Amino acid sequence: MLSLLLLAALTGWLAGMPLVFVAVTLIALQVYWLLQLRRIQGWLRSPEAAPPESIGIWGDVFDQIYNIQRQNLEAHTRLQFTVDYLRDSFASMRDGAVMLDRSGAIEWCNVAAEDLLGLRYPDDKGQGILNLLRAPEFHRYFLAEDYTVPLQLETNSEPALFLRIEITCFGEGDRLMFIRDVTEINRLEHMRRDFVGNVSHELRTPLTVISGYLGTMLSAGDAIDSRFRKPLQQMEQQALRMESLLKDLLWLSRLENIERVEKTEQVDIASLLHELRAELLGSYPGRNIELDLSTQHKVKGDHRELYSAVSNLVQNALKYSPDDAAVRIGWKQEGDNYLLSVVDQGVGIESSHLPRLTERFYRVDDSRSSATGGTGLGLAIVKHVAAGHNAELRIESVMGLGSKFILVFS
Repeated sequence: MLSLLLLAALTGWLAGMPLVFVAVTLIALQVYWLLQLRRIQGWLRSPEAAPPESIGIWGDVFDQIYNIQRQNLEAHTRLQFTVDYLRDSFASMRDGAVMLDRSGAIEWCNVAAEDLLGLRYPDDKGQGILNLLRAPEFHRYFLAEDYTVPLQLETNSEPALFLRIEITCFGEGDRLMFIRDVTEINRLEHMRRDFVGNVSHELRTPLTVISGYLGTMLSAGDAIDSRFRKPLQQMEQQALRMESLLKDLLWLSRLENIERVEKTEQVDIASLLHELRAELLGSYPGRNIELDLSTQHKVKGDHRELYSAVSNLVQNALKYSPDDAAVRIGWKQEGDNYLLSVVDQGVGIESSHLPRLTERFYRVDDSRSSATGGTGLGLAIVKHVAAGHNAELRIESVMGLGSKFILVFS
């Protein structure tokens, strides 16, 4: 451009009109640039066409735009392939999959989600999931934005379905929702609970009869042949253990089957702990149970259930602690939470066992558990009571120093 202007000025000076020649050159350059801009505009409107040919800086501009355009097209192709691959993968799943944007509107869903939730894609694209799935439990779960625990939802369809819903966040607030039909699993779980409850109930009567006769026979004293005294005592001991096991099974079955309704009774935890301490000192004479009550806060719940849960924790602490060691029970406030703790001075529990302690019949040490006479259901009962009171059971243990069981009420 500078060369053209110098040439125009020199030519105009020789002709006696330098300004005119410079002005004409500038106008010609402007017309040429406008022509190139028009070519770019026409090309960008039809990007599939070949780039215009030009020289100089305009040729470089066309080449650079073409290279950027080609790179973007390759990146778009790769991304589209990835999206299509993911959608094909989700479409082949037996579980439902729904993609939601940050506002909860449906971006895409597979056929399984249409069947399970009654959606219609692509007709429902852009519709809010809360407008299409009107279950109050799902609304609370979705709006709370705490998806660490899956939601189990019962539909109003005929027949009713039990769905397990899991939500994960990705991108900038988008969500991916998975839906699994757990109706059969739920039915089998109900059958298992009913079976355990019914069998436990049916066995209770014959065991009571057996225990009664054994007690009667042992009460005869010296009239019993010495050869039969020890076997009869062992039989009575095992019968009593079986009765205790059936009692715990029936109680656990009740906890599992009762409908989860909001509890309105105000339970005085401090009074409950005083009552429990007095009862256990009668059953474990000579033992030391310490209370540390720094709050008088009451908890909404069921007195009987909470009493059974804390009783199981304290009895475990007494069984696994030395006879001369104290068991400490605490009730205090910590921030917005209230903590009920039971601390023993036993041998402790290895960290590898902690995640499984609340499983039914799980034994850390079979020999030690059988020696203490436990049923293996105590912590399972505690876990279910905690869940029914919106509480959390935490377990801390150090080998050689003891264990600490904490019920956290929020």
